[in-house]
Amino acid sequence: MLKTENQIIEIKNQKLDFSQRTYLMGVLNVTPDSFYDGGKFFDKKEAIKQGIKMAEEGADIIDIGGESTRPGSESISVEDELSRVIPVMEGLVKEVDVPLSIDTYKSEVAKKALEAGASMVNDISALRFDPRMKNVIKDYEVPVVLMHIKGTPKDMQKNPHYDNLMGEITGYLSEAINVAEESGIDENKIIIDPGIGFGKRLEDNLEIIKKLSDLKSLGKPILVGVSRKSFIGKILELQENERLEGSLAALAVAIVNGANIIRVHDVKESKRVARIVDSIKKGC
Repeated sequence: MLKTENQIIEIKNQKLDFSQRTYLMGVLNVTPDSFYDGGKFFDKKEAIKQGIKMAEEGADIIDIGGESTRPGSESISVEDELSRVIPVMEGLVKEVDVPLSIDTYKSEVAKKALEAGASMVNDISALRFDPRMKNVIKDYEVPVVLMHIKGTPKDMQKNPHYDNLMGEITGYLSEAINVAEESGIDENKIIIDPGIGFGKRLEDNLEIIKKLSDLKSLGKPILVGVSRKSFIGKILELQENERLEGSLAALAVAIVNGANIIRVHDVKESKRVARIVDSIKKGC
């Protein structure tokens, strides 16, 4: 099995070489109800403007989502999701060279987004919620993020429990990788995400960051999303708009412990922190 540090993932016109540095995925939620930026970029023009800003600040990927997956959220229709993401995808792809990702677990949304200019799929269900997603990823030959989630966004925070947290996450992701590869998805286009905040208690989120290197055994690049999340708010007793410093602290530790891609709301600040941590890790 190839070491993650020696892997290169090709996406659009870029090569993500994980032996060189940590990469940043900017979050662009075109929703009215996401936990942090819901409503801020629901307007197409504002969303495209924000995407351009993130590209200028150094985002390596921009992840566009049209359905909130915050705890307790309800699923929306394919039609509603498409009406939110496709206009932004079509507009932004003309403005930036940065690869665009579609954050969805619905195969039809993924397909339409890829046709509109997306170069990657970020699936919070690791291909489990929609069996047809596997075929879309295979047919379009794009990278995919497989994330661990316990339950669904609606019920995932209702008393989640683990007997062996990292063992269960590793097993879940290992099975997802096998399903993906057996379905014909290129083994070099698979990224894994432990799903911080998705069916996890405060102590679970902290343990994942602390023991992130356990996931290296799977031989895939690791994506981590800690930005502005509730575990930071619980520790600091702060609302979402006051969680930047906590997010950057968690980001730094995640990179030290093996994260290859960090999903962030605050690109400029995160880019600076990642650059320092990478320099310390590599000794230059």
